[in-house]
Amino acid sequence: MAQSTTAEAERELLPAEGKLIDKFFKSILYVILAIIAVVQILPLVWLVLFSLKDNQEVFNLPPFALPQSPNWDNYLRVWTDGNIGLYFFNSIIVTGASVILTILLASLVTFAITRMQWKLNKFVLALFMIGLMIPVHSTLIPLFSFYLNIGLMNTHAAIILTYTAFNMPLTIMILLGFYYTIPRELEEAAIVDGCSIHRMFFQIILPLTAPVVATTAIINMIYNWNEFVFVNTFISSDSLKTLTVGIQNFIGQYATDWGAIGATLVISVLPLIIAFVFLSNRIVEGITAGSVKG
Repeated sequence: MAQSTTAEAERELLPAEGKLIDKFFKSILYVILAIIAVVQILPLVWLVLFSLKDNQEVFNLPPFALPQSPNWDNYLRVWTDGNIGLYFFNSIIVTGASVILTILLASLVTFAITRMQWKLNKFVLALFMIGLMIPVHSTLIPLFSFYLNIGLMNTHAAIILTYTAFNMPLTIMILLGFYYTIPRELEEAAIVDGCSIHRMFFQIILPLTAPVVATTAIINMIYNWNEFVFVNTFISSDSLKTLTVGIQNFIGQYATDWGAIGATLVISVLPLIIAFVFLSNRIVEGITAGSVKG
């Protein structure tokens, strides 16, 4: 009788010990994630403090020291006198147009490859995937010559077309996994109800891909917003430059306004942070959506 009571007691203790071990490992995981979060946030904190200092404070104070008197004029000065407002608007135009065009074209291509039966679908997919292996900036000189010949140099169209072309392969690759999980029954039901293929794509398929579209949108936005080489090569007019190129105005031959550069960088980072905050849930859904076929 005593032995059976002891065995029952041991069985009751095991779940409790398992819960303690589980809580212990979860606590370690949370600590590690908290450390990673702090490491990621610290550069942003440093950048904000940097943007509120003048040149003397930048070089004389420790990196994370608070400015003696926050210099908020840096933001006003770069927005008005430094034409950052104009560069910011140009970046929004180029980035927004490129992201929309890339997602629309990539979605159409992915739909045609995964949901339609035609002889060359595998070949077309292979052509797009080859684009992933081409070094982006190795095409700089051919593109420069091409845009010069067709009259697109020094226009936003040259930048938008370039970003769209080079972002298409990666966007298609991300979309593929999700499109394969969409049940065929949805399309069959739509066809039975008399739905055209264009209406089926825009009203049924495309809304279903919202999570993965959000993922590709933020990836494309980060690349387009931060890209420098193409804009610096194809755009010569100051009125058409984006933020990444316009920031050079604060770097002089004999002096550099570091506080103004910091303020410009803070302004340039804000749209990406805002977009990530609003799309973060969708991004997580999009990353996991195509991992398992339905």
